[in-house]
Amino acid sequence: MYDNLHRIAAEYMRRERADHTLQPTALVHEAYLKLANRDEWKSATHFRAVASNAMRQVLVDHARRRERQKRGGNRVVLTTSIAFEPDRDMEVLALDEALNALAQLDKRKARVVELRFFGGLTARESAEVLGIAQKTAEADWFFARAWLHERLEPGNSA
Repeated sequence: MYDNLHRIAAEYMRRERADHTLQPTALVHEAYLKLANRDEWKSATHFRAVASNAMRQVLVDHARRRERQKRGGNRVVLTTSIAFEPDRDMEVLALDEALNALAQLDKRKARVVELRFFGGLTARESAEVLGIAQKTAEADWFFARAWLHERLEPGNSA
């Protein structure tokens, strides 16, 4: 399982800025601390989903600390493939804010994004974790990407 978590963390870190102070191993360890006393895993896929959420929280917390220190940054641009551009701390914070707003509208769609984008799960795996049909997970992913793209486009005051 450690190798799976490290792979997820490495994927997260590939999306971060080059000079990020967290390394994949440190991210796995910080996420583990959030998960250490929990034992409610239904499957390996479910564990990956929960671990992905913990890693997202670690990255958001880290970005918030850095932003408090520097107080600045640019707005994020999100493509339909959910790929980021320049300032990574602001991107993580903007995406977190947008996902929280999406969750207010539809928690399941926000969870699909979290599972697919942050956790690297497939549509089938996401559907399994959420207990929904694969087609539903795919439709949620399609809608959520479009919604996030609109929300995060520069000039839109969501």
